[in-house]
Amino acid sequence: MTATPTTPPTEGCIDTQVLDHVLLIGINRPAKRNGWTPPMFRQLAEAYTRLDDDPKLRVGVLHAFGDHFTAGLDLPAVADYMKRGEKAIPQGLVEPHDFGLEGYRRRTKPMVVAVKGICFTVGIELMLGADIVVAADNCRFSQMEVQRGIMATGGATLRMAERAGLGNAMLHLLTADEFGSAEAYRLNFVQKVVPAGQELDEALAIAQRIAAQAPLAVVATRLNVLKAIEQGPLAAVGEFIETQKRLSNSEDAAEGVRSFIERRPARFSGR
Repeated sequence: MTATPTTPPTEGCIDTQVLDHVLLIGINRPAKRNGWTPPMFRQLAEAYTRLDDDPKLRVGVLHAFGDHFTAGLDLPAVADYMKRGEKAIPQGLVEPHDFGLEGYRRRTKPMVVAVKGICFTVGIELMLGADIVVAADNCRFSQMEVQRGIMATGGATLRMAERAGLGNAMLHLLTADEFGSAEAYRLNFVQKVVPAGQELDEALAIAQRIAAQAPLAVVATRLNVLKAIEQGPLAAVGEFIETQKRLSNSEDAAEGVRSFIERRPARFSGR
């Protein structure tokens, strides 16, 4: 598919488009290789919050306009925030990196990301903070903060080691090297690699497949997986009985049984 962007202001913006139960979230500053500015971070958090708050929306797809996902932070635009230790995202919104900062909400609904071309620093951290990543085969990845005298604070120091092991994480975090889609796939940073130009279609197809499932069950499954990763298997197991009891008493569970008996696709309502 081809998403149609608005004409962005100089500082860039985040465009949104609704396709049935899917919220497309587009990074829109292609003239600057989608370099991130404070207004873009705020608007991204607003889009993620909209996804969580709108009961009609079930899945998000983060993508970018232009040839590249993002060249990373626009350092002159964000330097003052970093020096003051401030975030450009107002508290109370869903924080897109999803690592549970105090004062911010955490996303509950799934996020699929389509990356292409240059995907540096914050781009890697946003995709690692999502759930499923589709990469074009022309991607160039780099976590280059140490090359700029700063540290990656959007989740790379947490998730690279979690996905790829300590040595692989240190290799890319400490050298600021550049690597391609095949290496990102090997390291479990991305889940699928497709020919350039097909990444958004594939991400949307995955999102639509998720959106066709029972929404309450999708959210519960996602959150249980995260609990197992962050708090350990016993914490996740401790939720099994109550969560299954709650889901089994939902309208969607009843519809799941009916659709099984009637041999037809289920029509879930999210209740």
